[in-house]
Amino acid sequence: MTGYFASIEKQTLKNRYFRQVLFTGKHAQLVVMCLRAGEEIGNEVHPNVDQFFRIEEGKLKFVLNNGKEKHVARNGDAIIVPAGTWHNVINVSKRKSRLYTIYSPPNHPAGTIHKTKEDAEKAEERKP
Repeated sequence: MTGYFASIEKQTLKNRYFRQVLFTGKHAQLVVMCLRAGEEIGNEVHPNVDQFFRIEEGKLKFVLNNGKEKHVARNGDAIIVPAGTWHNVINVSKRKSRLYTIYSPPNHPAGTIHKTKEDAEKAEERKP
């Protein structure tokens, strides 16, 4: 199949993994994520990658530029974090929060699945 065709809302809501890459193209990558209550992605920066987020379930706090800017996002909200911006995403819900993100250009190896945040952190440690 060329490209990606599916209900992104259904894919996002049924996802139970911390991170799962659904599609990787030359210039963009589609990833679904699920954060447990209180879980966060961790403060990070992508020097050459813009990142789009869409919240499907829950409430998330976006902390930008090392705490200088904070925003709360809920179901249906969209967020864009420009390349070079330090950011953290924290689940402030009492339940799991589910979202999808689009990296441009891709940021993870095609087919990546991190079942837990711990799996993701181990994979990051192995990066050259």
